[in-house]
Parts: sequence; C-alpha cells; structure tokens
Amino acid sequence: MTDLERRVAIFAALADQTRLRIVDLLTLGDLSSSEIGTTLDLRSNLIAHHLGVLESARIITRTRSEFDRRRSYIGLRPEVFDTLAPPSVAPPRRVLFVCTANSARSQLAEVIWRDVSAIDVASAGTQPASAVNPQALATAERHGLIIDPARPPRHVDEVRTDDDLVITVCDDAHERMLTGDDLHWSVRDPARVGTAAAFESAFDTLCQRIRALSSRLIAA
Repeated sequence: MTDLERRVAIFAALADQTRLRIVDLLTLGDLSSSEIGTTLDLRSNLIAHHLGVLESARIITRTRSEFDRRRSYIGLRPEVFDTLAPPSVAPPRRVLFVCTANSARSQLAEVIWRDVSAIDVASAGTQPASAVNPQALATAERHGLIIDPARPPRHVDEVRTDDDLVITVCDDAHERMLTGDDLHWSVRDPARVGTAAAFESAFDTLCQRIRALSSRLIAA
C-alpha cells in the first residue's frame, strides 16, 4: 500500500461521525470499548463495528490490560496523524513573496514569514509603487512587526534568484509574471478597500497560509 492509498483508507474510515468522535476521545487517552460505549452512549455491537473499521484502517491498536487480562485498551497508532498530514517539502534557500506594487501584501508576507521561520525571505513587485502603503506599516505594527519604511518597493527582476521559492500573493502578479511562480495565494488587495479591517483580513489570510507552509518545510 502506498502512502497515498494509506491516507485514503484513513480518511474513508473517518468519514463517519461516530468513528470521528471515537478518534477524538482517543487523542486524549486510551479507553476500553466499554468506556467508549458509555461515553458515547452506544450499544456494544455498534462499538465493535466501528472499532473494527478503525482497526482495519490501522488507525487504532488494542493492548491487553496488565491488571485485568480480560480487558483491552484502545489507543491511536502514533504514526496516524503523520500519515494524515501532507508530505513535507524540502526547504528553499529563500522565499520570495511577490505582489503588484510590493507596497502591502508582499511586504506583510515578508515580515510575517521572518517572524515564524528561520528561512531567508524577501519581497518584490511586478510594478513597484514609490513607497510602502501606510496602512501596511500600521497593520504590521499592530501585530508587533516592523516593515522598514525607508526601503522602497523593488521590482521582482531585481530581487529574484534561481534558488528562490516564489510565491505570488496577488492574482495580477500571478497572471502577469512571464517567468512564472512556484506557488500562488489569491489574497484580496486591501488597498482597494483601504480600511484597517481590509488590511487585517489580508494579514490574517497571510498568517494562516504562512504558518501552514512553514510547518511543512523540513530539512532533507
């Protein structure tokens, strides 16, 4: 069975509310089948059925009690959640965030990335503005991050290197870049709305994307 087939089998087994509730319980500790039945108010035959499915998918294990040998405890296999997670990605030398003006989204992405990852980072634009958007500066500052206002936005051709993992955070940049990108995140342009709420929404979206990606970058 390949890793992908294994993941499919696990997701199929968990595509049931009762089995998912059982797994939720087992993330906290091992339980006997009778304890699971009592907690979830299920008959023993139903518990046996669902545990059988989870066992066939190699999600759970059964361990005989050292005290009462008639009793078994159900536990999660330790590798289950690693199997469910997408495969890790080899880290790049540097991450380069690109938007159109390099005045808001890519600047915010750069400082967020620097805050959560040790991997080098830069930002650039396909049509750089003359200065960083004041709302981007203010948004970063509200979250304890600093965008250097003295560094003007830069063109992607001046910044990009062959070793960069290029991530566009702007639909326009993604669709216009002749040399292409490696990943694209469709983040709404907060400058079009111009409100603090719009910039906060863009910041939150970038945070979620960055944390998800950075957690998958591990050394080979």
